[in-house]
Amino acid sequence: MSTYSIITYGCQMNEHDSENIAGMLEALGYIHEEDPWASNLVVMNTCSVRENADKRFFGVLGQFKKIKKSNPDFVLCVCGCMPQQPRIVEEINKRFSWVDIVFGTQNIAQLPELLENLHKTGKKQRAIIDNNPRIAEEEMKPVRMHNHKALVNITYGCNNFCTYCIVPYTRGREKSRMLSEVVCEIERLASDGVREVMLLGQNVDSYKDAIGNSFAELIKAVNEIEGIERIRFMTSHPKDISDEMIECFRTCDKLCRNIYLPVQSGSDRVLKRMNRHYDRARYLEIVDKLRAVCPEITISTDIIVGFPGETESDFEETLDIARRVRYDSAFTFIYSPREGTPAAKFEDQVDDVICHERFDRLVELMDGISLEKNKEYMGKVLEVMVDGLSKTSPNTYSGRTDGFKLVNFTSDKSEEEIAGQIVKVKITETKTFSLEGMEI
Repeated sequence: MSTYSIITYGCQMNEHDSENIAGMLEALGYIHEEDPWASNLVVMNTCSVRENADKRFFGVLGQFKKIKKSNPDFVLCVCGCMPQQPRIVEEINKRFSWVDIVFGTQNIAQLPELLENLHKTGKKQRAIIDNNPRIAEEEMKPVRMHNHKALVNITYGCNNFCTYCIVPYTRGREKSRMLSEVVCEIERLASDGVREVMLLGQNVDSYKDAIGNSFAELIKAVNEIEGIERIRFMTSHPKDISDEMIECFRTCDKLCRNIYLPVQSGSDRVLKRMNRHYDRARYLEIVDKLRAVCPEITISTDIIVGFPGETESDFEETLDIARRVRYDSAFTFIYSPREGTPAAKFEDQVDDVICHERFDRLVELMDGISLEKNKEYMGKVLEVMVDGLSKTSPNTYSGRTDGFKLVNFTSDKSEEEIAGQIVKVKITETKTFSLEGMEI
């Protein structure tokens, strides 16, 4: 029997794309193999957000040449955000011409056709669509990573064009699915045992379907679906988040009290150069509204250090906003130039030594705040939806709270009994990135 493996880089959007790819391959009769080096077919689903992702991908890609040379029937596919850039396809064709199939983010549903053409003709397949007006999500049957929770796309693409970001060029213009279509998909998922859904989009707050339904209206509709117990979403954009959506944290009992709200910088000057369309005052106003509606809400963010032209004063404003908001967690990055974006052409790039020094200061601040916030849970009893056995702690389970806190805990139950269930856990130890406890 033919086996397949998928190597996924990047965000939840890529993870969901990989689930759809797995579903198509299994419909063709392929069987999943955990070890890519032992598979008949490997799909590398790539990310272009940062330069390190490019380097890591090409490094792994080169390692498959030996397998391809020793086994001509081995099939290697490259997809995701990287092939949406012409220079990447050109490099693959030049340096890695033995790659069998290359396709992009806009035509994932074409994979079965590309495989068939490869086997019929023996010719390498290249298929990149720049801006597909229709993504055939409803035609796909993904293989989910968990039985009890699912990723659900509500939008595709992005219209924001932040000056540092490659996503609008790799995922195309923004397209929203019909509310009724999303609800029908989630109803099917609920009937299949799914209890938690993550609504996905590069900017969920700008969701608007063809008849004008808003993101808040979509959340309210999903909140009514029987069987669904938790609703999450990402990513929010401060320029588009509405008071109606914020109010959902009060009125929708299934909406998790957690939000991922990227700030990127605390400096108005830098935010303007980033083309973010909000300032620090507007951002802090949103945080105040969220906490007024939902005092227990947890907030995570993205912060970029060393954006072109960032001064020490700009960076101090970023530290200041981190202290004011007191994020539960933050994804911190050193600015990475992306070819094809406006910021890559800015002449005032920040020295690498300065970037790393600022990055270290920010991480120290954020880790301290995260630990302080987690210490507030010491001795409390929290409801945790169990994902399964912990990957880091033997003989323990892991799961997430309503506020997306990672909890590792002990239990007398078997994995079959407990996976996918919501259990009560008493917190006995707090760490920077997780909580420890025992089921009660």
